[in-house]
Amino acid sequence: MEYAFVLAVIVIAVLVFKDRPIMTLNFDDGKLTSQKGNIPVGFLSDCKEIAHKQPFSGKVKVYRNRFTTKLVFSKSVPSKVKQRIHNVFPHGGGSKKHGRRA
Repeated sequence: MEYAFVLAVIVIAVLVFKDRPIMTLNFDDGKLTSQKGNIPVGFLSDCKEIAHKQPFSGKVKVYRNRFTTKLVFSKSVPSKVKQRIHNVFPHGGGSKKHGRRA
């Protein structure tokens, strides 16, 4: 009985803390080597163009929770490239009060 409870707690902890991005892009010397998830065509082509103009190696992951969408980069991605990818990312962090005036 105790073992079943401990096993259930472990399984729940693994499911909660598992790394589950909705999109993943892997680059190697300016070339897209692998991709996972439902990636918008425009965002994918913009990322390929950025990687072609400023070759880099690294990983870009996209996470989504109930409130926001977040980009996470590997340490090897230069800060200028990070900013350019943030600029072309289609899921902006705008607020729900967009368009209202006080």
